[in-house]
Amino acid sequence: MEGLNMSDMFGRVMEMQQKMAEAQKMLESKSVTAEAGGGMVKVTASGAQRITAIKIEDAVVDPDDLEMLEDLVIAGVNKALDEAAKMARQELQKTAGGFLPPGFDLGQLGL
Repeated sequence: MEGLNMSDMFGRVMEMQQKMAEAQKMLESKSVTAEAGGGMVKVTASGAQRITAIKIEDAVVDPDDLEMLEDLVIAGVNKALDEAAKMARQELQKTAGGFLPPGFDLGQLGL
């Protein structure tokens, strides 16, 4: 790698780490909301992939059919976490884009 010394490379790595930390902190303040059961269950997740709220419409609460409610909550949580992960990947890809080789997928890093 002609023209690139270890000091320059170390500086770029440090800059990328700082930008990634800033992006992850920013993600904590962003959220997504997913619906299940036609909006009867709404689940909100942060960009840090933590569930922050669950809203359940009264009409879906049937003491004789708790299994349906449980299924809707699970579906809503899974959908919200999937959407939060997608948002996080997109934000981190934007942040890291200038530091990564073209076509590099953050999924290779577990993101």
